[in-house]
Amino acid sequence: MKWTKRDFLILLALVLALALLGRPKEAAPSEMFALDGQLVQGGLVTGRVAPGAKVTLDGAPVRVRPDGRFLIGFGRDAKPVAELVVEGTGGARMVKALAVKKRRYRIQRIDGLPPKMVTPPPAVLVRIKAENAKIRAARLVDSDSPMFDTGFIWPARGRISGVYGSQRILNGEPRRPHYGIDIAAPVGTPIVATADGIVRIAERDLYYTGGTVLIDHGYGLNSVYSHLHSVAVKAGDRVKQGAVIGTLGGTGRATGPHLDWRVNLFLTRLDPALLVPPMAE
Repeated sequence: MKWTKRDFLILLALVLALALLGRPKEAAPSEMFALDGQLVQGGLVTGRVAPGAKVTLDGAPVRVRPDGRFLIGFGRDAKPVAELVVEGTGGARMVKALAVKKRRYRIQRIDGLPPKMVTPPPAVLVRIKAENAKIRAARLVDSDSPMFDTGFIWPARGRISGVYGSQRILNGEPRRPHYGIDIAAPVGTPIVATADGIVRIAERDLYYTGGTVLIDHGYGLNSVYSHLHSVAVKAGDRVKQGAVIGTLGGTGRATGPHLDWRVNLFLTRLDPALLVPPMAE
């Protein structure tokens, strides 16, 4: 039998059709989708999608781990609805509207601060700008090691003297909200790393925050410890959860000894209290 060009084309078409029929169908993004966490202002949420899928939140790309896990967070004033989009490797697409619970925040009045700490003199503005730029750069670090898998613990024990989101009035003047948790305790109280990570900032005298440590926990998640009396680590150190990183103090803009503990997902400020159980007595 002599094969013609037409016969070869028919055979090729049959082979391609059989190959397509035998190819496993891509699962719909909704079948491989899960979220764990609190959809609330200040909340951190862990998600899971099929490996290789792409995720965006309100149009911004989200880092997805090789196993399909990812992190998203919502700031103090997050809008009531966020749009999450998942695109599978085969082109399947899912759009999900996430309802973000609104919170009510306290008003906190703090008096007795030195006037220069409420309204800094022009001579120190250059210093403040440089320090803020350094902190911002550290918060934007996007390391690919999921050190946050350890979960979080309290960095110290003491009286809660300030909470996340509270509107601050300093010496009678309205100022930016507070984005951390203040823990009041005696000077010298040990401060520990709340999760595994890499120290990105270890400074002993920043203008506003005094002794300050920032730890990178991976995938843009980081924690900040401010007003430290002493700093026991240096930039580049790898620390384990529970390792002492310094001692509690009252340096920087503070009216008394306390720790200001904050958690951020890149530039989104989260509520640390949502990551830990109630503090033990």
